[in-house]
Amino acid sequence: MNTLVIFYSYSGHTKAIATDIAAKESADILEVKEAKRRGKFRAYTAGIFASIKGTTWPIQPLDTDLAQYDRLILLSPVWASNPPPPFNALLQILPEGKTISVKMISGSGKSECKERLEAAIQSRGSVLESLEDIKAKDYGK
Repeated sequence: MNTLVIFYSYSGHTKAIATDIAAKESADILEVKEAKRRGKFRAYTAGIFASIKGTTWPIQPLDTDLAQYDRLILLSPVWASNPPPPFNALLQILPEGKTISVKMISGSGKSECKERLEAAIQSRGSVLESLEDIKAKDYGK
């Protein structure tokens, strides 16, 4: 099965885990980047409110054709128990008919967004294979 790991990472924690998972899965890897990177204060203040509401922020165009992959593994940090706005933007452009696993990375190892993520993925005509909450500091132990 042709697999792609796609991740958004503001601070770099999610990127490190995504890189490790891509290596273990022998998968390609793709980073989602904001169209305009916000400073830390704005990202974590306005970003938290936007995360709770499930809104998006513009992202840079992806340089990979997602349609060529059978399986997608999505990784995102958790902001206020939800995915951040750039990750929400990714969810809106997923191709149809994919098997998708989601890994939410946080300090607590808990998110409260399974239903929202499942609905977003199903609305794109894909199947949520799994959703895993990962406590960043415990990853790999």
